[in-house]
Amino acid sequence: MTIFWHGQGAFKIVDKEVIVAIDPHDKTGLKMPKFQANILLLTDSKDQMINAEGLRGDSFVIECPGEYEVKNVFVYGLTASKFKDEKITIYMVEMEGIKIAHLGKISQDSLTDDQLEILEGVDILLLPVGGGETLDNRQAVKIISQIQPRVIIPMYYKIPGLTVKSDSVDLFLKEYGVAKPETMEKFKINKKDLPQEETKVIILAPA
Repeated sequence: MTIFWHGQGAFKIVDKEVIVAIDPHDKTGLKMPKFQANILLLTDSKDQMINAEGLRGDSFVIECPGEYEVKNVFVYGLTASKFKDEKITIYMVEMEGIKIAHLGKISQDSLTDDQLEILEGVDILLLPVGGGETLDNRQAVKIISQIQPRVIIPMYYKIPGLTVKSDSVDLFLKEYGVAKPETMEKFKINKKDLPQEETKVIILAPA
């Protein structure tokens, strides 16, 4: 499995047969690459900065809470709260035996028991950390303590070209106590190589 980050909450997750896209963006100052995805997950279809039309081809679109199975990929959508009490859908995706959680622009101080029933112990957590309409660095660290993932990939933070006001990822790294995170252009992982005794923080360069 390979995970690419395209800035903000946009990801491309690729396994041997399936491409999953999450929250392709628009009106952010960043360039969103065009590619074809088998499955498209939208955390908030009303968000003007999320552009479902930006991908090529026909994708199976998921934008509501529920349980789905598409091409041997299992998707669980859960209702969560966003800035100003708006509702979004956060996701847990299971593919190649690896569980990945994407929390969208969640702004809850803590997760509910129902959310934790699905999200607790996921392998990879795609976590907003830049504040504004979503979690700031302190809130993000609290969510980590609830979920206890093996790998954390921060999202929704300040990068060159972004016109949306956000904090630097360095504030999160300091709050979480990470001096030297692993930085890479893409994250390749399989189940047997997931960390067992520690939680890794991976900083992805926008693809």
